[in-house]
Amino acid sequence: METDTITAISTPIGEGAIAIVRLSGREAISMTAEIFKGKDLTKVDSHTIHYGKIMEPQTNEIAEEVMVSVMRAPKTFTREDVVEINCHGGMVAVNRVLEIILSLGARLAEPGEFTKRAFLNGRIDLSQAEAVMDLIRAKTDKAMSVALKQMDGRLSGLIQRLRQDLLETVAHVEVNIDYPEYDDVEEMSHEMMRIKTKEVHAEIEELLSVAKQGKILREGLATAIIGRPNVGKSSLMNTLVQENKAIVTEIPGTTRDIIEEYVNVRGVPLKLVDTAGIRETEDIVERIGVERSRKVLKESDLILFVLNYNDGLTDEDLNLFEAVSGLEYIVIINKTDLDQKLDMDRVKELAGNRPIVTTSLIEEEGVDELEKAIADTFFAGEIDTGDMTYVSNIRHIQLLKQSKQALEDAMEGIEIGMPMDIVQIDVTRTWEFLGEIIGDTASDSLIDQLFSQFCLGK
Repeated sequence: METDTITAISTPIGEGAIAIVRLSGREAISMTAEIFKGKDLTKVDSHTIHYGKIMEPQTNEIAEEVMVSVMRAPKTFTREDVVEINCHGGMVAVNRVLEIILSLGARLAEPGEFTKRAFLNGRIDLSQAEAVMDLIRAKTDKAMSVALKQMDGRLSGLIQRLRQDLLETVAHVEVNIDYPEYDDVEEMSHEMMRIKTKEVHAEIEELLSVAKQGKILREGLATAIIGRPNVGKSSLMNTLVQENKAIVTEIPGTTRDIIEEYVNVRGVPLKLVDTAGIRETEDIVERIGVERSRKVLKESDLILFVLNYNDGLTDEDLNLFEAVSGLEYIVIINKTDLDQKLDMDRVKELAGNRPIVTTSLIEEEGVDELEKAIADTFFAGEIDTGDMTYVSNIRHIQLLKQSKQALEDAMEGIEIGMPMDIVQIDVTRTWEFLGEIIGDTASDSLIDQLFSQFCLGK
């Protein structure tokens, strides 16, 4: 357990009603009591809040009017004594209180250090700690629900059970080998290991089967809007965002840069990218936009390909169909309020089995159908965040894939009759990979790197 006392501002800097300075450590309460004019904080009950004033240590003048929350170990977030000083919002007031606390000997907390202490002191495991940041960064209610369940230990509990199953199996086999009572002990050990590795392998496969959806909920769906100029790309983005973020004019090629915006589509966070039209151009600025658009296209999870109902297919449209070949895309036929000139049969032929949605964005028609098509494409309809355990963290997904491969190596060894002590090496590797997810076998450098990504004060 760390012995020094750390402090940081735990609310965003700026004007607001309240700002909070948080302290954690052995001297958190006594330090605050030194500068607090009000009740004696060293004698108050745990988990109580008290009105008073923070005093300047040197001049004994009033520095700030505050409410102070006192929480005593071990029933705190860090399992250390924790104090939260509620100040008036604003940069001057909260920074002055922080300066006073630092002058008493507290150390400025590193990014994520409060959560790191919660992990090191055994209150939460590594996957739960990472879920704290996922909750902060959640962009939809579904993403928040997944993060809350991971914070609550749903994934941790499953991983711990799988590790325990493997550990008990290895121990049981070793006992049989070391203390054989029957001639067929080797056959029994192989059968026991075969059954358990298949069971754990099936559960890991089930977790990985929804990992793509979990990653989307956590990180958002990188979505590019493409189409030749003036088909309604910017109008589509504005409709989804519900406010004007892109310039919409009658002049083809108006969008000269990439515009990004997060939107919530039926619980799916979409990182919308409105790109410059992909076409040959002599304009130097527009040409730069076109090159960026091509790069965005390759990096996108989903492409919204907009065509004009009032125009026939052009060579540029055909080139775009070729550009998105093999990628995940939805065809949007816009401007259906105008006369039809588009060959729909040809579009269906080019799109193959890709969804086709008709819209009239100026009339706000077809948007619901588009949102449904997006949800269906990645989640087969509604997203179940109730009973399902989602793996959303790319680190967790990679470790699960490594665990799966190690188990497959063990299963192959069993099938070809390899000695059990060799098979157990792969099973033990699986146990270690799973342990990295919850932090039991994670290195100090990995832990430091993960917590460095947290915001200051969390």
